Amino acid sequence: MKNLLEIIKIVTKKRVKKIEIFDDQALKNKTGKFNEFYEALSAGRLRNDRDAATLLYNCSPQDPKYRQLKSRFRKRLLNTIFFLDINKPSSGTYNRAYFNCNKEWAMVKILLHYGAVQTATSMARHILTTAQKYHFSDLIVNCCRILRQHAADSGEDKDFQHYNKTIKEFEPILKAELESEELYQTVILDYRKPLTSKNPLKGEIDAISDQLITLSERYNSPVIFYNLYLVWAIRYELAKDFDTMLEVCNQAEQYMDDHPDFYQEEKLIAIQNKKMSAYLHKQEYRKGKVNAEKCLNRFPDGSQPWFNFMEFYLLLALHTENYINALAIINQATAHSGLKKLDQPIREKWAIYAGYVGFFASIQGFGAALQIRSSSRIFRPSKYFALPETYPKSHRNYAILLLILEVLELANKKSTLDLDDRLEKLKQFALRQLNKEEHFRAIQFIRLLQQLKKAEYEVDQIKNTEKYLSALQEQPFFYRGAISELEIIPYEKLWEIVLQQFK
Repeated sequence: MKNLLEIIKIVTKKRVKKIEIFDDQALKNKTGKFNEFYEALSAGRLRNDRDAATLLYNCSPQDPKYRQLKSRFRKRLLNTIFFLDINKPSSGTYNRAYFNCNKEWAMVKILLHYGAVQTATSMARHILTTAQKYHFSDLIVNCCRILRQHAADSGEDKDFQHYNKTIKEFEPILKAELESEELYQTVILDYRKPLTSKNPLKGEIDAISDQLITLSERYNSPVIFYNLYLVWAIRYELAKDFDTMLEVCNQAEQYMDDHPDFYQEEKLIAIQNKKMSAYLHKQEYRKGKVNAEKCLNRFPDGSQPWFNFMEFYLLLALHTENYINALAIINQATAHSGLKKLDQPIREKWAIYAGYVGFFASIQGFGAALQIRSSSRIFRPSKYFALPETYPKSHRNYAILLLILEVLELANKKSTLDLDDRLEKLKQFALRQLNKEEHFRAIQFIRLLQQLKKAEYEVDQIKNTEKYLSALQEQPFFYRGAISELEIIPYEKLWEIVLQQFK
């Protein structure tokens, strides 16, 4: 009752007349501007302020009535965050516990601000129990600081010593976790950059990996262990040691099985993406398919990590010529409503995949029942065939892939006059737009196509291909998710497919 009396004093003095949030009841009103704004945003129909201002008031983004609505709308959205339903089954236990603890921690700070010390310390003890179960070092230290202060104010020597001891135990763990996060983030910062001669990651990652091993040997923390496994997986990925990369992924999975309280869905998906990448580069379709089917029963479908996983699964099917399976994967992915919610570059990538799968479905003679069923739902890239320069610098590989797809289709039709035009366009694009290091493999393939053109599409007359094929072999296909590295089919295999169209 003492706690309730403390809380009621605060609420009575400080309560607001109405809490404005977006809940089911509020969204039933389909006529209000708030709801119209909410529905348009959630459906992905608004790209910028101009779109929103035009929809809502047919005015400019600078109009005061739009700016006022936007400000109030933002406040209502932020209020809603405090009432998100994190306890749905799709949320893992670890993540639910961390979310709830942090929400309660915010309440503790508010209660302390208004002098409700008894209630705040009671909540801090409750948070501490959960935090210790899941090893939330930051929350353990923060709660113990509050409880140590309360013990000092109350003259409770035994409690003071207990919470002081806990702080001293978890402070170095928290510091080590922060260090491990810094090391992991240092790797990710350079990992996402093109692997050119200027990228320093290969020279640093061995030392970073060893530092993480040292931290994991000293401190039993899930934060440190997950950072360790992800960095080591990247280390062997960069070394193209995919067997050892798989071993690291298996160790990470075993760690999750051995520590179910620390299970985090997003970490499992990250590890599984690395695992599928290893199967892709090893060309092990059967093992990859078994692993994918097992994982897809565990992952929530439609999220961006799910689409990343499906991408590696699709590439594995395409690279190993399992075209019927590739068709099933592309249909599953492009038919999902979640695709429309992803950024346009990702939607464009899936549209390009659909184009290639459609091409291989046609030349393999698949029946109409096995054709792509959902192409109308995704971005259509055909307008970019004529204007590859419309792609921004970071997405130029999309233009290459689209032009190559058109080359494949024209080759299949034996339309040599149009082929001359497309191959010249590819040649000029490579000369003027492509980085020699970043797009090395694409440039070699384009040079191979030029030899085919010089031979007037007579396969037995083609010359001077050995040096380009050797260059491709010396720098084999390697894909980490970067747009510049993407090859729907490895260029060595694609060259054989092109030649087959003229035999």
